[in-house]
Amino acid sequence: MTNGRDISQGKSLGDLGREAFWFLSHTLIAIVLLVGVIVAVSLNHPDPDSTTPKVLTTFLAALIPMLGGAIIARVQRNDIALYTWISGLVIFSIVCVWVLDLPTGKGLCENCGAVDKLWRTFFTFRHGSGLMGGDGLLIGTWLPLSTIGYAIGARLAHDPY
Repeated sequence: MTNGRDISQGKSLGDLGREAFWFLSHTLIAIVLLVGVIVAVSLNHPDPDSTTPKVLTTFLAALIPMLGGAIIARVQRNDIALYTWISGLVIFSIVCVWVLDLPTGKGLCENCGAVDKLWRTFFTFRHGSGLMGGDGLLIGTWLPLSTIGYAIGARLAHDPY
């Protein structure tokens, strides 16, 4: 509930369509901000085996969309920006199912259980699982983190106290 009223009742098809459009737009803005972060970090040609660029990019993948979400929510005053965390949760859930279905083999998290497979794919900077071609941080961590950071920034701008 927003402002003490139920926002889900009595909406026309046009209102729902506009809300869906804004939801997708805010999600895409968060993803574009993430792409900007990745391009900025990539311009420095970091060592792919070093953890420092991965940690920095993880931090910036949350911070930059958070700032962008705060600015856009402050200017636009759209309540839908507050709910982009849902798209991050959906993306993370889909990618988790995908990783769990990937086959393992020699050197690819050979005897990993489900939790270890997910942990090493999404949250380990060194000695990852090797699944998803090493893109687990990008698709399973940074992408959802950017939409969640965007929603947090929008929330802080919408209701700073």
